[in-house]
Amino acid sequence: MSRRKGFSLVELLIVLAVIAALIATITPVAMNAIKKAKATQVAQNLKTLASALENAAYVNGADATGIKKPYGGYFTATDDIKLLARDVDADKYGIAYKVYTGNEAGKVEVYVLTNEDVSADEVNKVLDTATKTNLPNIDSYVKLGKDDFTGSVLQYTFTFNVY
Repeated sequence: MSRRKGFSLVELLIVLAVIAALIATITPVAMNAIKKAKATQVAQNLKTLASALENAAYVNGADATGIKKPYGGYFTATDDIKLLARDVDADKYGIAYKVYTGNEAGKVEVYVLTNEDVSADEVNKVLDTATKTNLPNIDSYVKLGKDDFTGSVLQYTFTFNVY
């Protein structure tokens, strides 16, 4: 008796079942890697914005009015985050800062905020002072970028001194 060329239905079903099992095994691992990569990207963006503002303060100076821009004026308008964040999606990030006077003259306190949907724990592995919180009370701070966040945001807070 001669056998026909090709695969039987049972053989095709076994191959499809093996492929489905492999996909089911790999998918959670791939999704976890994607989440970690996104969290790392957000952490890097927060740090980049923080470093850009700190660098602007060191290079251009700061006084009671705020941090000076390179060509005059102060970082105050919402569009100024685009100057600091050339490669960052500025619509998803915001900065609020305050330059202290008096006994704490030269101290600058900065909040870098985002409403990106990422795990705070994953971001914290890269940027250890980032926290997920309700929007802090930053009404007395100079705001750059998106200042209409609502609810929970991811924030990176730091201070530095400009002499």
